[in-house]
Amino acid sequence: MLSAEGIGKNIEKAIENALLELKAPREDVDIKILSEGGLFKKAKVLVTISDDAKDKYIKKEEKRKAASEVKEEKKEEKKEEFKEKKQEDKPKKEEVKKEKTVEKSEESQEEEKEEYVYKDVSPMEFLKGFFEAAGKDVVINETEDDKFVTYSVEGENLGELIGHRGECFFAISRLLSAVCGKSEKKILLDIGGFREKRAESLTALAKRVANKVSKSGRYAKLDPMNPSDRRIIHTALQDDQRVTTLSKGSEPYRYVIIFPKGEE
Repeated sequence: MLSAEGIGKNIEKAIENALLELKAPREDVDIKILSEGGLFKKAKVLVTISDDAKDKYIKKEEKRKAASEVKEEKKEEKKEEFKEKKQEDKPKKEEVKKEKTVEKSEESQEEEKEEYVYKDVSPMEFLKGFFEAAGKDVVINETEDDKFVTYSVEGENLGELIGHRGECFFAISRLLSAVCGKSEKKILLDIGGFREKRAESLTALAKRVANKVSKSGRYAKLDPMNPSDRRIIHTALQDDQRVTTLSKGSEPYRYVIIFPKGEE
C-alpha cells in the first residue's frame, strides 16, 4: 500500500490516521488535503509515499506477501499432516486419570527451601544466560576501548530479539545496563550488527529529510527517538550548511526537529 485516505475531526488527526494505516512516518510521505472539514464535516486527506521512499515500501510489501504465501503453504501442510495422523491413530476407549498428591512435612519443606543470595553478575554471564533462556544459539564477542566495553552477539534468527525499530534490542540493552552497569566503562550491546545498520538507516533518513527541508523551507519533525538515535541524527547533519537540528520534548517522547538554517 503506497497511499491511504485519512479522515478525522481536523487535518492533523486525519493525517495521523492515514499514517497509521500506511505504517509510515511523516517524513516519508506527501500529503494532499482533500477537505479541511468544518462544523458538521470531518477533514479528509490523501497521504502518499514519497517517490524517494517508494522503493523501501515496495520491497517491504513484497516481503510481506511472500511471507504470507509461505505461511499459508505451511498451514495447509499442517492440516494434511493432522488429517493423516488422525486416520492412523486409533481412538482410545478409556482414559485413565491419575492424580498424585504428595504431602511433605514442615520440616522437609524447610529443608528444600533455597535462600536467594544476590551476587554480582558479569555482562558475559548475563548475556549467555539470557540467550540460552531465549533458546538462541549465539556467539558473544567482547571488545574494549578507552570508553566502552562492547558485547557483539552473532547467530541465526535474531530478528525477534531486535524488534521493530529496535524496541526489543533497546529493552535488552537497558536490562543489561541495569544488571551489570556498575563497571568503570560504559557497556554497549550489539545484536547481529544492528548498531551499524541502525546508524546507516538513520543517517540516510537524516539526509533525506534535510533535502526536503532545504527545498521546502519548512521544518520537519521526526518520530520520538531514544538518546542514541537522536545523537546519530544530530551527528549526521552537524556539518550540513543548509539545516540545523534541535531536540525537543520529554523522555520517552523526545524528538528531533530539522530546521532550515537560520530559522531556529
